Amino acid sequence: MLLENYELEIFNSKCNPGAMGVHCFAHLSQDISDAIPYLNSVLGGFEYIADPPAVTFKVQGKLITVHGNKIAVNALKDEAEARKIIEWLKREINDTWEKRGQISPSYQATPRPKLMEILKLLPKTNCKACGEPTCMVFAARAVEGVKDGTNCPELSLEAKARLDAYLGQFRFMDADI
Repeated sequence: MLLENYELEIFNSKCNPGAMGVHCFAHLSQDISDAIPYLNSVLGGFEYIADPPAVTFKVQGKLITVHGNKIAVNALKDEAEARKIIEWLKREINDTWEKRGQISPSYQATPRPKLMEILKLLPKTNCKACGEPTCMVFAARAVEGVKDGTNCPELSLEAKARLDAYLGQFRFMDADI
């Protein structure tokens, strides 16, 4: 087991102190720097930094950045959600490390969809039927992997097929945390 222990630090946003959510740092007892390229390969990070190694993922609307000695997570409801995500990530790190002999490490970010390419495929009616205030916000949520063609009732079957084909080129993490 590579990662055995961590100390959780929960805090409010310094730039938005009145925010309802919290953020957390998990200060790791073990250095997991060597596991980061393997984790990037398995989970498909959208940001990868080689030196010092760090990878960022977007999971269920949360940004998670893994450093060699710390994990940072934003937009959490409470400490219970923080612990749940960190425990999930601890399992992912340890499973990935155990299987590293069968994994090709990745030293670059996974390609992401482009917001403007998605927007071009949308009806641009800002009808709100998808639950978002505008088509631009819908496109941003599609970049995150939260929305797809099934979520826009205004799309014709042909337009839905084009949007889904475009989004299908990219890897989105839909982790069951």
